[in-house]
Amino acid sequence: MDQHQRPPLDVVVVGAGVVGAACAYYAARAGLTVAVVDRGPVAGGTTGAGEGNLLVSDKEPGPELDLALLSTRLWRELAEELGTAVEYEPKGGLVVAATSARQDALRAFAAEQAECGVTAEEIPGGRLHELEPHLAPGLAGGFLYPQDAQVQPALAAAHLLRAARRDGAVLHTGETVREVLTGPDGAVRGVVTDRRRLAAAAVVNAAGTWGGELAALAGVHLPVLPRRGFVLVTEPLPRIVRRKVYAADYVADVASGSAALQTSAVVEGTPGGPVLIGASRERVGFDRTLSVEVLHRLAAQAAALFPVLARVSVMRAYRGFRPYLPDHLPAIGADPRVPGLYHACGHEGAGIGLAPATGLLITEQLTGKAPALDLAPFRADRFGADRSGADGAP
Repeated sequence: MDQHQRPPLDVVVVGAGVVGAACAYYAARAGLTVAVVDRGPVAGGTTGAGEGNLLVSDKEPGPELDLALLSTRLWRELAEELGTAVEYEPKGGLVVAATSARQDALRAFAAEQAECGVTAEEIPGGRLHELEPHLAPGLAGGFLYPQDAQVQPALAAAHLLRAARRDGAVLHTGETVREVLTGPDGAVRGVVTDRRRLAAAAVVNAAGTWGGELAALAGVHLPVLPRRGFVLVTEPLPRIVRRKVYAADYVADVASGSAALQTSAVVEGTPGGPVLIGASRERVGFDRTLSVEVLHRLAAQAAALFPVLARVSVMRAYRGFRPYLPDHLPAIGADPRVPGLYHACGHEGAGIGLAPATGLLITEQLTGKAPALDLAPFRADRFGADRSGADGAP
């Protein structure tokens, strides 16, 4: 080792979005020496283009819901530490149904979730206006999920990293990882960026939509694809939308693996005043072209749900790329193919909500503790051998 090189680190986290920030936060808090590296700024990728949803309402029973429930508890703990700095709002979510058939489907879904620890209250159509006075009339009903919450995602990433740095973590932004170093035994030995060499006993792949590229540098296959989404931002308004409100179709869209365009109304207010309107999903690679069709569909669906929004100005629209894996589960934990390589990516649109649990589970593995959840469903090698011709390659 060069005499001027820093001593080896315990872990290098690649990615300064909210997932990478959470990994750094918990690892540094556990006493590990940590460096975080990102090709851009903090929250410069998917995190900066997110709405900040912390949801259990859209997740069916299974590993992802277990992860979300753990994260729900951890976000509450983080909110006590970070306070209003991350705009944490435990405001709850309201899922609404336009027809009685949709309401029946929501009821069955909520009953399955309840067996896993999710709290949901059925709201008859006639009571919806008690919760959201500006909702469209004539809806069949809905379900209120008090465990749903929201944060401002870029602030959350920044403050998690700030806390990690107070515990000794080092942050390197504007640096691209060019090489994952391995030793003669094949185990990870650190990374090389375009500015420096960082020796480390472990590398955490929290590179979001670029997670497949980082995995390839380590010699393994991880089929992360970008799934584009748009969000509309209205002019600042009084709090006309009290919770996160979305149509029942959104649950099906989240679970779908279709590459085609899907849109469903998701509307929520923010502490700053603007209303955020989503959600769209489509697999078009890394195409950043502004889609007027998508914006029109989102605006029309939001106005159908909240007619008052038809008279409101949209100030801007932004787009981002969700890191999508084919079975809709993230890759979390040690990669059995490369000792010292850990993955924390592929959360698709749930990364903000699932970040704390991901960071805690990674840290438990790094420190030799038994993880709080079974990580077998999240193994990175579950996809088998590489397949050429996957869409979305940059």
